[in-house]
Amino acid sequence: PTLSDVRPDYERLLDALSDAVKVNDLEMDYEILKRLPDIIRGSRFDVTVAIWHDRKIISVEPGDTSNRMFGLAVDIGTSKIVAHLVDLTTGEVIDVGSVENPQITYGEDIITRISFATAKPENLKILQECVVGALNKILDEMLKRKKIDPHEIYEVVAVGNTAMHHFFLGIQPKYTALSPFTPVLKRQLNVKARELNLNMNSCGIITTLPIIAGFVGADAVADALATGICESDEISLLVDIGTNTEVLLGNSMDMLSCSCASGPAFEGAHIKYGMRAVAGAIERIHMTSDFDIEYETIGESKPRGLCGSGVVDAVAEMFKYGIIDWTGKFNTKLEIPRLRRSNGEIEFIVAWGCETATGKDIVITQRDIREIQLAKAAIYTGCSILMRRKGISETEIGRVLVTGAFGNYLNPDSAKILGLLPDVPTEKIKFLGNTAVTGAKMALISKETRKKADEISRKVRYLELAADPTFKEEFLKATFIPNKDLNRFPSIRSIIEEGL
Repeated sequence: PTLSDVRPDYERLLDALSDAVKVNDLEMDYEILKRLPDIIRGSRFDVTVAIWHDRKIISVEPGDTSNRMFGLAVDIGTSKIVAHLVDLTTGEVIDVGSVENPQITYGEDIITRISFATAKPENLKILQECVVGALNKILDEMLKRKKIDPHEIYEVVAVGNTAMHHFFLGIQPKYTALSPFTPVLKRQLNVKARELNLNMNSCGIITTLPIIAGFVGADAVADALATGICESDEISLLVDIGTNTEVLLGNSMDMLSCSCASGPAFEGAHIKYGMRAVAGAIERIHMTSDFDIEYETIGESKPRGLCGSGVVDAVAEMFKYGIIDWTGKFNTKLEIPRLRRSNGEIEFIVAWGCETATGKDIVITQRDIREIQLAKAAIYTGCSILMRRKGISETEIGRVLVTGAFGNYLNPDSAKILGLLPDVPTEKIKFLGNTAVTGAKMALISKETRKKADEISRKVRYLELAADPTFKEEFLKATFIPNKDLNRFPSIRSIIEEGL
């Protein structure tokens, strides 16, 4: 400024921006406006400006800091929170962090947590602080490793199922659990970072992608973004396996979705020797013709327990070799060393104590088998009802995409033998890992992708399984191995014969 040019600081900055980047009518965050005089004079009017979506100034910094821009893509899962630290100048993921969702203390499943949130006004705040605290922990660790200042994190894009989405934002999710299961909002939302107490640039933006319905959330939208199923002519079945499993079926013409309460069994919960997919977890199991067991563990260390894929393999192999029947019951007439009765309960020994890290036998119990049967039945029922509603048979499905962390380890043949997935050729089944966080990262670095997310949210139709008149019948059939209606699994006979 001079005596002949006394334009205010804000207007002077806007004029300079208009000349430099042809952006007009920008708003400035109030917190920045309060500090603006000192910032620009402290740097002799040489500053870097961060503009969000060509609409709002979210940072004014001394000197040239244009090569220091970072963002965070987050998948808030019911069991696990995963975050990717992204360099916004290149779009590259430079670090990855994860932590168990601490909300699990207040309930392993979504409905229990929603019940807790609605019991007292302060409980919702507790659940929100759990997520924000866990996310800050991940973020702090990554920033220390990469020597990045929290101020250099300008935006977060977060996804999760509808309940996790509401918890993160501190929005009451009560009515998502009550018929007709209505969420508070569906659209994409942008919130200032300081409103959620996230350890980043206080004027930065936290964006949550849109959701589809009460139990099909932003994580399913992110899955669709990452896989491109809503833009393909090929009919795809996407199954995002987790405590709350989401299923999408269709193509660019029409997409139908549903949610399945599969529970945490595939993540090792409610299984006697179940554990998460970490070092020492048995992840692969193969049974020989003399009922001996060959297994693989994560990290190739001594076994400590069974992760979800290991339990699926175990149950499928026991069915193949007649150790359990199609109802899931043990064959008590079979006399083999690995099948025994302990404390009045029959169990199958996967690993002898002399082989394990704990010195104890690792076993599969009748109760474990029941847990897996219920979980797989929930998922198959969702797939089956969507297929019937769209008039699609297994032969018309071009690809089956299994997403979520559990999908990295699952054996496709075991999944089909168990009746977890429809009976399609194995080569059509693809395991893609955590596509939810991938979709969040895509939206973090692309405004066009965010528009696609909005289109997916509007386009995908939701089906409430509980309202389907055939739900109970379908579910009961699906509890059998692979299914009470064996005509749906013609390839299972050949697999069993080959195994025998």
